[in-house]
Amino acid sequence: MTTKPLLLVDGSSYLYRAFHAMYKADLRNAQGFPTGAIRGVVSMLKRLEKDYPESPVAVVFDAKGKTFRDDMYSDYKANRPPMPDDLRLQIEPLHKIIRAMGLPMLVIEGVEADDVIGTLAREATEKGLPVVVSTGDKDMAQLVNEQVTLVNTMTETAMDIAGVKEKFGIPPELIIDYLALMGDKVDNIPGVPGVGEKTALALLQNIGSLDEIYSRLDDIAGVNFRGSKTMAAKLEANKDNAYLSYQLATIKTDVELEAPIEELKHQPIDKDELIKWFTELEFRAWIPELDENAVEGARAVASEPAIETEYETVLDQATFSEWLSRLESAELFAFDTETTSLNYMEAEIVGVSFAVEAGKAAYVPVAHDYLGAPDQLTREFVLAALKPLLENPERKKVGQNLKYDASVLANYDIALKGIAFDTMLESYVLNSTSNRHDMDTLAEVYLGHNTIHFEDIAGKGAKQLTFNQIDLEEAGPYAAEDADITLRLHQKIWPQLEAESGLNSIFNNIELPLVPVLSKVERNGALIDVNALAQQSHEHGETMERLQREAYDLAGEEFNLSSPKQLGAILFEKLNIPVLKKTPKGAPSTAEEVLQELALDYPLPKILMEYRGLSKLKSTYTDKLPKMVNPRTGRVHTSYHQAVTATGRLSSSDPNLQNIPIRTEAGRRIRQAFIAPEGYKILAADYSQIELRIMAHLSGDEGLQNAFAKGLDVHKATAAEVFGMELDSVTTEQRRSAKAINFGLIYGMSAFGLAKQLHIGRNDAQSYIDTYFDRYPGVAEYMDRIRSSAAEMGYVETLLGRRLYLPQINAKNGQLRQAAERTAINAPMQGTAADIIKRAMIDVDNWLQAESIDAQMIMQVHDELVLEVVESQAQQVADSLCERMSKAVELNVPLLVEAGIGDNWDEAH
Repeated sequence: MTTKPLLLVDGSSYLYRAFHAMYKADLRNAQGFPTGAIRGVVSMLKRLEKDYPESPVAVVFDAKGKTFRDDMYSDYKANRPPMPDDLRLQIEPLHKIIRAMGLPMLVIEGVEADDVIGTLAREATEKGLPVVVSTGDKDMAQLVNEQVTLVNTMTETAMDIAGVKEKFGIPPELIIDYLALMGDKVDNIPGVPGVGEKTALALLQNIGSLDEIYSRLDDIAGVNFRGSKTMAAKLEANKDNAYLSYQLATIKTDVELEAPIEELKHQPIDKDELIKWFTELEFRAWIPELDENAVEGARAVASEPAIETEYETVLDQATFSEWLSRLESAELFAFDTETTSLNYMEAEIVGVSFAVEAGKAAYVPVAHDYLGAPDQLTREFVLAALKPLLENPERKKVGQNLKYDASVLANYDIALKGIAFDTMLESYVLNSTSNRHDMDTLAEVYLGHNTIHFEDIAGKGAKQLTFNQIDLEEAGPYAAEDADITLRLHQKIWPQLEAESGLNSIFNNIELPLVPVLSKVERNGALIDVNALAQQSHEHGETMERLQREAYDLAGEEFNLSSPKQLGAILFEKLNIPVLKKTPKGAPSTAEEVLQELALDYPLPKILMEYRGLSKLKSTYTDKLPKMVNPRTGRVHTSYHQAVTATGRLSSSDPNLQNIPIRTEAGRRIRQAFIAPEGYKILAADYSQIELRIMAHLSGDEGLQNAFAKGLDVHKATAAEVFGMELDSVTTEQRRSAKAINFGLIYGMSAFGLAKQLHIGRNDAQSYIDTYFDRYPGVAEYMDRIRSSAAEMGYVETLLGRRLYLPQINAKNGQLRQAAERTAINAPMQGTAADIIKRAMIDVDNWLQAESIDAQMIMQVHDELVLEVVESQAQQVADSLCERMSKAVELNVPLLVEAGIGDNWDEAH
């Protein structure tokens, strides 16, 4: 009978890795509590229990406070940034969940989790027991022996003695020596300066252990060892550091433990405790595993019961006709396309799926062409049969991100109508900040269902298959599930959204009608002058070479201008420029804001700023945009995203048109390359100072409202108030300062931030702010009111009812709370501005269609709409456009729109 291995889990290692792996997803429950790290670690533990059934186990975490290594070396782990608050919050619930799972958990003060695991591994080895150490920490490789194996559950890799040799090039017994020579930046273990991975390996492979290396320094003295003729001298000079590093890197194996390894046994599972936590944290998929009856009790905040599914892959006309009849008579059906690409301009339809009731769905493949694929209905036949249904506005459809499907169908001359619901947008409008809004996440959050992921059937990376290459046995259930889950998500989310009148209005009057408009704008695309961009790229390259030479001259040596490490050495070590800020790891920062400040006094940072700016423009735009021109249309087509930003603003990607800089000449030249076709003009219409106008409306401040009502330059008016002078006497510099105050305060800027931006003393900045609030008391009252309301309600709303939840508004951590308060002040303005331009886009699209105007929207950027319009009607369209946009909402101040006309975007802006 085989002995079950002792399973030792490095809980701290997995906690950090799970947190960072889930960081972008930013998973939270409905109350805004972060849950990603807990979900990751518990998933890993459940996987281990499945892989090692009946194995004795211990989950080990680091204890709070210092360890014996800190006594040994005061700078140990000194460069590590503090634990993120969102991670810290998850530790206690995770510990309680692990105990409720019946798993022994060890947290021992004065040592690290590694040392506890090392001690248990040694004891087990001495007793002849096999051990599996589950960790993502490379340092643990020193523990591997005939009985100890490492397993990384996250990467699904295992390492025995041979595995360590293959990965590191040395056996387990030399891992400590390896770490001692190299050091460890993360843990701030010094090592030997100048000895990296390759040199350390060469020393260990050719000479031996650390002791052997130091006993044979003469053997390498004077030899050009891995490119350094002074290696022996370096080693000699840093001998103390090397042996200190050896001690720091050595895992302790004699920790005093309260109980022997024989007592590391599973305890009874506390189902009630687990159900409580899984319900609160919204881990709904795990509740039925514990107790089917618990699902009903947790229904309001947890999972739906599992339902039987009937998924069908349709290969013949008779079955297809049956489904078509069902769709034609259904009040609502879910619809989805499967394609060859995420790029809507290039995607070819491989199949379509639909569902009319929960659990029942069908997939109709039309273009799977792998070797041995069965006969399928033709794409032409299926789309021709579906076209009347898809184009019928009376036949209601629901989808997940239907904008994509609409754009793909448009490539086949099908205008998708009857878009009644979109689950991505339903989730987004209901709560934009609680989680991501992709179908896999929504299925888990709202249905407690783990979907089939695309990677599960298509693979990953370079070898990933396109959908047409996937076997129908796998493709059918995947595609049918998409339609089924979409319908079930709608049935779950819509009642919650419908119950909130403001959110209901945002969904039905803004987000949903915008879907076909954005699809059209995307497909219209923008015409660019490829030759002009190529010329700009050439010029940028020449300028960058000149700047590089100037930087070398100032530095007195050549270096990589893009390397923060080399740049830091030049600026702060060689040139002794003062360090203004440090990175979380303790290195001098070379971030843009730092260089910007240093550029005021030093020439090299100024050159570096210019070099970086050109490098970014070149790589992101002038080099890249010509490669993104669609060969069929000759235009660039971006993708607009409705469900990304928390405030409701649109974002764009591939290419990102929102971030083309306009403050520099080089940035404006990129806009010059966005051109009108022959016989047409570019028309750009922009809301003027829209967020300040919204602030004037929301705050009701008489001073601000009067300035806008009289058509005054609001920044000059503010300068006159703050600096106590006549309007005509305000200087350009004073107007600039007032502009910084106006915009800074609506973004919650502090006196410190204003002082930094205006390069003035903090007291002066505070004096400006105090005077501003004296002159505009309504603004101060609004800010106080919104902070208080946000703290009480947990959210803020836009003028039209869009809601932004603020999970950190009552956080104990002052920085988090203040950041949430700043968001509370700004979000109603930024969100209202987003609502306004979205309403304008819908109205403008209806107008262009109704009047059959020879014009089309081609871009939306922040508060600006960009159109192509026939030259003969350009001014007439501009006048009507400004009037329509200015009436998108009614404020207590005029909503001013300014328009320009030109041969290119820059001229029109």
